[in-house]
Amino acid sequence: MSETKLRIGLPKGSLEEATVELFRRAGYVISRSSRGYRPYIDHPGMEVRLVRPQELARYVAQGFLDCGITGMDWILENEASVQLVCELPYNRSTRLPVRWVLAVHESSPIRSPKDLQGKRIATEAVRLVSSYLERHGVKAEVEFSWGATEVKVPELVDAIVDISETGSSLQANNLRVVDTVLQSYPQFLCSHSVWADRERRKQIESLALLLLAALRGEEKVGLKMNVAKDGIKAVLGVLPALRRPTVSPLADGEWFAVETVLDESQVRDLIPRLKELGAEGIIEYPLNKVIY
Repeated sequence: MSETKLRIGLPKGSLEEATVELFRRAGYVISRSSRGYRPYIDHPGMEVRLVRPQELARYVAQGFLDCGITGMDWILENEASVQLVCELPYNRSTRLPVRWVLAVHESSPIRSPKDLQGKRIATEAVRLVSSYLERHGVKAEVEFSWGATEVKVPELVDAIVDISETGSSLQANNLRVVDTVLQSYPQFLCSHSVWADRERRKQIESLALLLLAALRGEEKVGLKMNVAKDGIKAVLGVLPALRRPTVSPLADGEWFAVETVLDESQVRDLIPRLKELGAEGIIEYPLNKVIY
């Protein structure tokens, strides 16, 4: 292992708890203080910094951090020249991507991006919105918003572009979504110089493998059961698997142990069907990591 520690930037704020939990499931314990920005990670070859996601990609591109996690939206907003290692499909409270939406007051006559011509728009992502308007051939004034963007319509601006995960904040402020500007998942990224270093690239690829495995493990479960010889064909016919179910004969030769991995969402409908087909001793168990 290189004597130089891998400097990892993790998002400070709304995504922080979910990211620390993802690292825990991947096998890395991160300990934080209430005000600290330099948490401890239980790996001698790594050190962690908590950084605002809006700035993280820029710090990676400039070499202050070797790698990190931030949304594709902030990578594009910063026009950061970085190496994308992998997409990490998780979020603060759901597995859905963050949406940057164009929204107006429910009484507004604006119904499409074309109606923004000559209007005033508030957003934290000025470059993203400017690119969006350019794609639609629209000229409008785009101003940076320091926060509480949703309350500026209609008194201060004609429209906003803001992050929406569930839409509840928009509804609470009587806003109507006109269009989705961008959908964004967190990205694991690194600097080009780190990616070109064979040893550190191997570190980063190993970390990416474990993070992705932890995400897959969260949505999948293991299922095992005993099936009589005369029912094995019917059970295998309804049983999904990552590859193929594992089938092992039991001592008496008349029964088989069957084990598989599948999406958790499939289990609720599958277990009653397996029982109807004669499966016994059905056990569902959680998985920590799934590696393809």
